[in-house]
Amino acid sequence: QVQLVESGGGLVQPGGSLRLSCAASESIGSNINMGWYRQVPGKQRELVAGLSTRGATNYADFVEGRFSILRGTAKNTMYLQMNSLKPEDTAVYYCNARRDTNWSYYGGLWGQGTQVTVSS
Repeated sequence: QVQLVESGGGLVQPGGSLRLSCAASESIGSNINMGWYRQVPGKQRELVAGLSTRGATNYADFVEGRFSILRGTAKNTMYLQMNSLKPEDTAVYYCNARRDTNWSYYGGLWGQGTQVTVSS
């Protein structure tokens, strides 16, 4: 069974940085678009950033240039570099892999999530 495995979450102080990683456990084929979502308790899951197979990126407004989504050199791996983190970035971050780029739709495969906590 194909799984997405996230890593890199943790506790960081405001203004700090974290790098989240996502890798597929086995080949899920080619032409896979990948993205990051986040969710806090009581709120809807929201897109953070999406990366298409053609290299097109889609960032949420709240990113404000602080985050970068990157595809890894290994097939079906991806990173989210997060800089200038704010307390409001605290959430569970989920990796997503899909064949479309309709980021407003919660389709495709999901990882188990990794907790990011921004606090002093």
